[in-house]
Amino acid sequence: MTSRCLDQCKTITGNSGYSKGERQRNEEKSGPIMRNPSRRDFLIGTTALVGATIAGHRPTLGDTPQPFDLVIRGGEVIDPSQQLRGVRDVGIRYGQIAAVEAAIDPALAKRTIDAKGKLVTPGLVDMHTHIYAYGSAIGIPPDELVPFSGTTTYVSAGAAGANNFSAFKRTLVGQSRSRVFTFVNISTIGLAGFPVGETENIKYADADATARTIAENQDIVLGAKVRETLAIVGNNGIEPLKRAIEAVELSGTKGRVMCHIGDAPGDLQVLVNTLRPGDILTHPYSSLGNNTVQNGKVLPALLEAKRRGVLIDVGHGAGSFNFDIAEAAIQQGLTFDTISSDAHVVAANTPSQPYLPWVLSKFLALGFSLEDVIAAATIKPATIIGKVAKLGTLQVGAPGDVSILELVEGPVQLLDTSNNPRTGKAYLKAVQTVREGVPFGRPYQLPFTVN
Repeated sequence: MTSRCLDQCKTITGNSGYSKGERQRNEEKSGPIMRNPSRRDFLIGTTALVGATIAGHRPTLGDTPQPFDLVIRGGEVIDPSQQLRGVRDVGIRYGQIAAVEAAIDPALAKRTIDAKGKLVTPGLVDMHTHIYAYGSAIGIPPDELVPFSGTTTYVSAGAAGANNFSAFKRTLVGQSRSRVFTFVNISTIGLAGFPVGETENIKYADADATARTIAENQDIVLGAKVRETLAIVGNNGIEPLKRAIEAVELSGTKGRVMCHIGDAPGDLQVLVNTLRPGDILTHPYSSLGNNTVQNGKVLPALLEAKRRGVLIDVGHGAGSFNFDIAEAAIQQGLTFDTISSDAHVVAANTPSQPYLPWVLSKFLALGFSLEDVIAAATIKPATIIGKVAKLGTLQVGAPGDVSILELVEGPVQLLDTSNNPRTGKAYLKAVQTVREGVPFGRPYQLPFTVN
């Protein structure tokens, strides 16, 4: 399973260093007679500097290496995007990863975090959360989740619809240190009416208004969200899903639809057959009502959907993860693409504790490797988001987003959302979170930065 994941997540980086001709030109420049550099010389020198930076070499001014704003020292780095696992120092400068090396000179670190004995990963990316605390009853502000989740990037799963999206963007996204992306709910009221279903009245499912909101906010919007559960859609069946698909197609953005299933209306296979390649099915391992595993067998439409490119997101939440369903589904081929928490106020107050590191731990208990689960919460969701170069990696030039985790070894009891226990051999615990080079909960830097 690891090799398949890594094949899907490889990132191509350019070659770096100096050619023979470039070295000769540099030697000529350093001789006793200096000539005025031509435009061509300038471009060659600039190219060489960029190449050295990509390779992880520290930029210099003259012979003086430049300092790092932050060095995370001595942790076990796991970066599935580079198939990298080993003890490394990670240097961050100007909000970007500037070096990942066996050792960085301590004199070059303005600030240091000692990560010895800890895991250092790309900043965790949670593909399914509810973080609109001020516009829905169930949202938790993303920055308040950070000490528990160790997450740097959150995707809001349809908390806001067209009518309250501007408030979401200005009051939540604009004032959060955490990185935030979102799906627009097909219902214009989003989750503002919770616990009343947002598409129980089909008039709220406005494809045109949703399309406009998607098109005008492409910096943070990934597509449309729809919740296909009987208690939410009432007698409207999969009409809300059809309108969500219509909205992303009208928007002209090639956006995705994230479709929540639980006690789905009608024939679940009809719903699943409606999804397009690249759309996201979330809550596949739920034991609620009309679910993906029936009589011990995964519905054939689910396996066919995965084959044609529908993405599978865990979406743990308060009632959407069952160990037995997950185990049966995975064994039969319904494997996940992304592991997400579906964290919200209700879920966070349940014994199953759906904070992202704890959810990752449940998949360790199901036999997945550290590389598997970290990939499913870093490079894989970051690739689906597709809006920030090298997000979800520790490659040089990537955003300086880092999660420091502790792998606590020893027997641990983990609960699913049906309160069924499963004993694991270890669990992951958030220790420190760094967004664009600035640690949460650490002294401020000068000049003050929003991150």
